[in-house]
Amino acid sequence: MPGQNYDILVIDDQAGVRWLICEALIDEGYSIDQAASGSEALARLGRNDYRLILLDVKMPGMNGFEILEKIKKFDSDVPVVMMTAYGELDIEQEVADGARPVNYISKPFDLDDLRNIVRRYLSNQNDVDFTAST
Repeated sequence: MPGQNYDILVIDDQAGVRWLICEALIDEGYSIDQAASGSEALARLGRNDYRLILLDVKMPGMNGFEILEKIKKFDSDVPVVMMTAYGELDIEQEVADGARPVNYISKPFDLDDLRNIVRRYLSNQNDVDFTAST
């Protein structure tokens, strides 16, 4: 059976965060799928297609950087935005240490910032490098 096409996959272990993001982006007309763990996300990536992935950095089991490396095996072109309370310097260090370059948004984030990031990616303006932090 063929998989589904979604605009966005939200990967975060906190149900409240996933719910908030989904509600904000569904209101914008996007189709959303969600995963609570790295293994669930990878299973979904094996079945479905996504135009953008929103990925939490700190999760139990597999962290966001480990998931990011595995995402490349499914779709090396899908853009990924890391969501983090981890700190931008730590993200930049991970990228310098060999992780795939990504954009990020710092938690807690403004939902308007998140909507703007999603709009930029999904309107094919993803050649612009930006980060959002509060």
